[in-house]
Amino acid sequence: MLDIKWIRENEQALDEALAKRGAEPMAAELVAMDERRRSIIQKLQDMQSRRNAASKEIGAAMAQKDLELAEKLKAEVAEIKETMPAAEQEEREAIAALDDALSRLPNIPLDDVPVGENESGNVVKRVVGEKPRWNHPAKEHFDIGEALGYMDFDRASKLSGARFTVLTSQLARLERALGQFMLDMHTMEHGYTEVSSPLMVKAEAMYGTGQLPKFEEDLFKTTDGRYLIPTAEVTLTNLVSAEVLEQEKLPLRFTSLTPSFRSEAGSAGRDTRGMLRQHQFWKCELVSITDAESSLAEHERMTECAENVLKRLGLHFRTMTLCTGDMGFGARKTYDIEVWLPGQDTYREISSCSVCGDFQGRRMNARYRVKDEKALRFVHTLNGSGTAVGRCLIAVLENYLNEDGSVTIPDALLPYMGGLTRIEKA
Repeated sequence: MLDIKWIRENEQALDEALAKRGAEPMAAELVAMDERRRSIIQKLQDMQSRRNAASKEIGAAMAQKDLELAEKLKAEVAEIKETMPAAEQEEREAIAALDDALSRLPNIPLDDVPVGENESGNVVKRVVGEKPRWNHPAKEHFDIGEALGYMDFDRASKLSGARFTVLTSQLARLERALGQFMLDMHTMEHGYTEVSSPLMVKAEAMYGTGQLPKFEEDLFKTTDGRYLIPTAEVTLTNLVSAEVLEQEKLPLRFTSLTPSFRSEAGSAGRDTRGMLRQHQFWKCELVSITDAESSLAEHERMTECAENVLKRLGLHFRTMTLCTGDMGFGARKTYDIEVWLPGQDTYREISSCSVCGDFQGRRMNARYRVKDEKALRFVHTLNGSGTAVGRCLIAVLENYLNEDGSVTIPDALLPYMGGLTRIEKA
């Protein structure tokens, strides 16, 4: 959430930032809503002040035996008391309207973010490794998995409908191995603290990281009003909600391997075959909580941590700086890591690392204390995939495919595979 005080003082800057994101100008409307809110609050304060003053004047009039004045003042106080509930309701409505408008406002892109309307405006930051060269044709992951006999979409559909997958035997073990490998790397080598957290959260947690209210249609909601997490970013970031942290204890770095649940409401007809876009998938999430001064450096570090997973697995990828029109709602800057998929003959996103500034910290009321400063500051937050396990499984299948249809297991995963060195047909 953006600071309304900043918006009042930077109307042009806000509208220019919104234009970069392809959004309509909002500054004048927000300032007008804030003026109304402040006017109503002032009116209510004036009423309260007059009520208190009149109450004292009644006592003075009674002491002077001026009964006529006392009765007149009593009538004034009664009228104020009668009209105050309506004014208080008006105040609540004005505050709620402004808060709702602010909660739907996207974050301000950093100055060095490329301006563009969509993914065509993204910029290559770096390319790592080379595309594999074979004498045999590439295949897509679903053809590989089904031929091996360990990937079943028909049975998944029988159980749950479209956009689900059943993995068995060696592919199920490979999926588990990838998740454990990522967790071990991030905790033992990159300094993240492993967290096991709930998969269902209150609406307040979704609001804190920006999924609510704008993106409710993308979420799965339980019968008791909780939500299934679309990413562990929600739980890991909200660990510090409503808390005051000491600056010297920052940054905090958390990682978690969890299922994630997404309705994919806006992706009808896209990636309907295979595992690329699922309602349920495993993901290893990275979250950092920092102060204002170190958040940009932390962004580079987090991206490197996610890249290291793909480097260790020997996968070719490129890292993209997303343009303003392709960036997420809460981000100020985002790097997408795109892995090469030979079967599709294209790059696909496997990790997205974003720095959010104090956007989420303000929504969560998460702050930190700077030594010798009286005022508290809102924390800065960062999140990224380290990486999406299902998409990493896809990349391994397509990049390590052998001519006979078997799949060689990358060296980094061998300690997790119980002696298995390749996946062969059942």
